[in-house]
Amino acid sequence: MRLPTDDGKLVAYGMSGDPLIPRAPEVALSRTAFAAAHVVSDPLKDRNPWDTRPAVDWDATLHFRQGLWDQGLGLAEAMDTAQRGMGVDWETARELIDRTMAAARAHPLKPRVACGAGTDHRPLETLITAAGILRAYVDQAEAIEAAGGQLILMASRAFTAMHASPDVYHTVYRSLIDGAAEPVILHWLGDMFDPALAGYWGSTDIGAANDFVLGLIAENPAKVDGIKISLLDQAHEEAFRARLPDGVRLYTGDDFNYADLIAGDGAHYSHALLGIFAAIAPAASQALEALARDDVATFHALLAPTVPLSREIFRPPTRFYKAGIAFLSWLNGYQAHFIMPAGFQSSRDITHYANVFRLADEARLLTRPDIAEDRMKTLLSLHGI
Repeated sequence: MRLPTDDGKLVAYGMSGDPLIPRAPEVALSRTAFAAAHVVSDPLKDRNPWDTRPAVDWDATLHFRQGLWDQGLGLAEAMDTAQRGMGVDWETARELIDRTMAAARAHPLKPRVACGAGTDHRPLETLITAAGILRAYVDQAEAIEAAGGQLILMASRAFTAMHASPDVYHTVYRSLIDGAAEPVILHWLGDMFDPALAGYWGSTDIGAANDFVLGLIAENPAKVDGIKISLLDQAHEEAFRARLPDGVRLYTGDDFNYADLIAGDGAHYSHALLGIFAAIAPAASQALEALARDDVATFHALLAPTVPLSREIFRPPTRFYKAGIAFLSWLNGYQAHFIMPAGFQSSRDITHYANVFRLADEARLLTRPDIAEDRMKTLLSLHGI
C-alpha cells in the first residue's frame, strides 16, 4: 500500500509480518501496571452525538478490557482516556464502572481496577467553594466504592476555574483521602493533556506544587496508594518519586519516557498508569514479565520500539491522543469501526494515522496483520488514496 508522509508524499509500505502474540505473563510482575482503556462507541445507536449522551457498544468495550486483563494488566477505568471531560458524561462513566467491576469479579485473574472520581457531573459555574467541590467528588467516590473500585482522585477543572488557593485544595483532598475506604491514587495531569488544568495545586511554580503535594501525602501516607504524574518531564518525575514516603508508589503517566522510568535508576522506579499501555499491551506485558525476571535487556528490546509510537500518538496537541488509541484498537480487531464519541476521530489527520500504522507495525503491535492492512486501506480510500 502507499502511505502519506509528513512531507506530503505517498510512499510504498510493506508490513513486517512479525507481531507479538498476546498472552498472560508466566511470572508475577514486579511493577503495578494499570492501562487506561477507551470506550467503544455504537455508531448505529448514536443520535445527535454532539448534544446527547454517547451510545456505547458495551460488548466491545468490555471485550477490550478482557484482553488487557488476560495479559496480566490492571485497569484504570473511566479516566481521561475514556473521554471524561471530552465526550463521556458521568452517567455513562458510572455505568461503565459498574459493568467493568462486575466483569472484573468474574475474571479468573481477579485484576486490579481503579476508577476515576471527579466533579464533572456538576457544572463548573456551580463549583465555587471547597464544600461544593468536595460534595461533587464524594458523589462519584461513593458510587465507585459501592461498585468495588479503588479510587483515583482525578484532577478537577473546578479548582483551576475558581483559581483555588492551596488551602482549598488541602481542605478537599484531606477529606477525600482520610475518608476513603481504601488507599487512593492521586492524579496530577499537566496542561499539555488538558489546558484547563494549568496551575493545579494552586501554583504555577512547579517547586511549590511539588512541596504541597508531598506535604499532603506525608500527612497520611497510609491512605495514599500512590500518585499518577503526567507532566512529560522525566527529570521531574525522578526527583519527585525520590521524595515520596516509603510505600507510596509513583505511577508514571509519562507517555514519552515510560520505559526508562519503569526500569528505574537503581534506587527508585515508577509503576505505570498509562493510556499507551492499552495500545501496546502485548509489548508492555511481556516487557514487564522480562523485568520481573531481571532481564533488563529484553525489557528494553520490547519497549524501546513502542516509544516512537507513543510519542506520535501523544504528539501535540496531546489531548487528541485518544484518537490514536481507538485507531489501534480498530486495526487489531477489538472493534468493528473507527467511530468515536462526538466524532473525535476527526481530531487527527490521515498522515498521523499512517505514521501510527507504520510505527505500530515496526513495534510488532499489529497482532492481526491481515485485518490491520485491510482496515488501513479502507481509511486511506476514504481520504482519496
